[in-house]
Amino acid sequence: MTTARAATQVVSPTRLAAYINLSKPDVTFLVLVTTLAGFYMGAPGPLDWNLLAATVLGTALMAAGTMALNHYVERDTDSRMHRTAGRPLPAGVLTANEALRFGVGLTAAGAALLALTAGLLPCLLGVATTGLYLGVYTPLKRQSVHATTLGSFPGALPPLIGWTAASGHLDRNAWILFAILFFWQFPHFLSIAWVYRKDYARAGLRMLPVVDETGTATFRQILVATAALVLSSLLPSVTGLTGITYFFGALILGMLLLQICLWAERERTNRRVRWIMHASAIYLPLLLAAMMLGRIQ
Repeated sequence: MTTARAATQVVSPTRLAAYINLSKPDVTFLVLVTTLAGFYMGAPGPLDWNLLAATVLGTALMAAGTMALNHYVERDTDSRMHRTAGRPLPAGVLTANEALRFGVGLTAAGAALLALTAGLLPCLLGVATTGLYLGVYTPLKRQSVHATTLGSFPGALPPLIGWTAASGHLDRNAWILFAILFFWQFPHFLSIAWVYRKDYARAGLRMLPVVDETGTATFRQILVATAALVLSSLLPSVTGLTGITYFFGALILGMLLLQICLWAERERTNRRVRWIMHASAIYLPLLLAAMMLGRIQ
């Protein structure tokens, strides 16, 4: 009877949804999109669809596992924030050990798949992403306003996983993709931190908007990084990776995003800053799609 009841609990819709929630599907999806873009842009010839599938699957497993481990590490912090109190661990739907086993298992499986199919370099980049995210960015959020800057390094590595899986090496165009992802994270994540700064403060997280009450430093970083993002996004055409159509498409997208950031900076209200959140979330997939369409074979 006890065994049957436990088995029913394991496969219950609530627990299944909780495990899916542990993987942070929105973040994992973003990782997959950037990895796919990196693979496509780095492929020297026709796509190897089997390799692409293995790379995407391996990266997906590592990303989902890393997010589950993030839930495990930040379970106490999450319980003190309104926006995260309903997550599986603070809500008591899953135990900490269940999240730990789930995260370790997915991460290890993803790393093994990447190593066996895509090669050692993509695997090492995946491991570096996990290690930096959990070992540097996550604990640093409680200690320093520079967490977003350092956290942008692991956040910019997924396209390099795809690039090295397809090409076997890193070159200047791969690092251009890295730069685009690096600078993109500032307007996106600082705008989120600004909107939820009271929640972050309640949890004891020293994100820049928490200590920067006027927003001067926060919006300076947003504007400088967005300007750098616009310039970085034009480089694929300069190096010959993409054509002139992409150049003008990237320029238009970048200037629209920059204008939204300038508009939000003038009042710094949550309503306006949410526009940065949403605009940056739309900007990145559009830019990557334009880049892939504009790739010069």
